[in-house]
Amino acid sequence: MSNYLFCIRSIAIALSIMVLSACSDKQNEHVAIRFSHGLDTQHPVHKSLIYMNEVLQQISGGSMELIIYPSAQLGSEREVLELLQIGSLGMTKVSASSLEAFVPQMKVFSLPYLFNNHAHFWQTLNSEIGQQLLDAGTPYRVKGLGYFDAGSRSFYTTKRKVENPEQLNGLKIRVMNSQSAVDMVNTMGASATPVSWGELYTALQQGIVEGAENNPPSFYFSKHYEVSKYYLLDEHTAIPDVIVIGTHKWNSLTQQQQSWLTQAMQEAVVFQRTLWAEATTESLQKVKDAGVEVIVADKTSFQKSVEPIYQKLQGTKLEPLVNSIKALGEH
Repeated sequence: MSNYLFCIRSIAIALSIMVLSACSDKQNEHVAIRFSHGLDTQHPVHKSLIYMNEVLQQISGGSMELIIYPSAQLGSEREVLELLQIGSLGMTKVSASSLEAFVPQMKVFSLPYLFNNHAHFWQTLNSEIGQQLLDAGTPYRVKGLGYFDAGSRSFYTTKRKVENPEQLNGLKIRVMNSQSAVDMVNTMGASATPVSWGELYTALQQGIVEGAENNPPSFYFSKHYEVSKYYLLDEHTAIPDVIVIGTHKWNSLTQQQQSWLTQAMQEAVVFQRTLWAEATTESLQKVKDAGVEVIVADKTSFQKSVEPIYQKLQGTKLEPLVNSIKALGEH
């Protein structure tokens, strides 16, 4: 009997050593995560991802890194989200609007004039509401890791100066492939026209669309100011960029590796917010220097023009979320 117990104990110890060795090997293996995004290498988002990679390599002792593919090398935002879902790609940066088709709750960010100011915006993102929205993609095989500032979106036009909603009437305005964006622009009186980001410069140049809407750095770095000479700062939406990882990749990481990636994400968020603020100020000055007329809008008329959107929300699943966000801004 004693020999039998000795053998059982020996086998158990051997199995424990094998399991521990396997865990140790996984902990020490080099992990390279492929990361795709659609922005230019001079964009503050790309620079912040480079910083995130540097932090990740440093805190992991060189055992983890991001391999970054900028400028939509691996496809559009929708395409790379699909690659994440099937496990062909590790991470990506997408607009919250692009996540709508995968995470319906993200539609809330496309609602115009939802936030009182930038402080209210970040208060929401840093709250339990913001975390719940990041986690909401898990059933769809995408996990949100954090938010990057994408500023406020405003209209720019090629031929006609716009100062109020009435002057949008009849204009073909490019929007993202988002039903919420289409509804907002149509409600304001323009004709919403989805066009991919990569094709927008040509579409503006050839008159396929007569305007678009985006934040100042994107307006500048895309060189859309070369063909759009009016920029109206109406700041209708504040839609964050979201850093997401495929759940297949996240679940393949050890707890330590997940912790390293989370820490690198947190540090990159702080870095990016500072970089974004600087880029916004610089971009507005650059487009002014290039001859763009920058108009500060009276937001009252624009806010009034989108009231029907909020009326349609009554009784929907999105209404409680909107009410919670508005309540945050009252404190």
